[in-house]
Amino acid sequence: MTQATARHILVDSEEFCQELKTKIADGTDFADVAKEHSSCPSGKSGGDLGSFSPGQMVPEFDTVVFSADLNEVQGPVKTQFGYHLLEVTGRTD
Repeated sequence: MTQATARHILVDSEEFCQELKTKIADGTDFADVAKEHSSCPSGKSGGDLGSFSPGQMVPEFDTVVFSADLNEVQGPVKTQFGYHLLEVTGRTD
């Protein structure tokens, strides 16, 4: 069964999400940004979501996680919860 490991940052606005993506692209550590800014409880652990299968996350999230290149920050991705930056750290088929 396909599995992925990923981390994310959840914020309320697309603009702020884009600002954070720029900070990460400029060299700020993803985990540090998650700890400081993510509104998801996973932020405390650097945004780490652990391992999950297709269908365990909302569809917009799954679409990115199970198709994006590994270790590249994706987003902003809009879901019912807000705007996410996603980084797929691993995937198995």
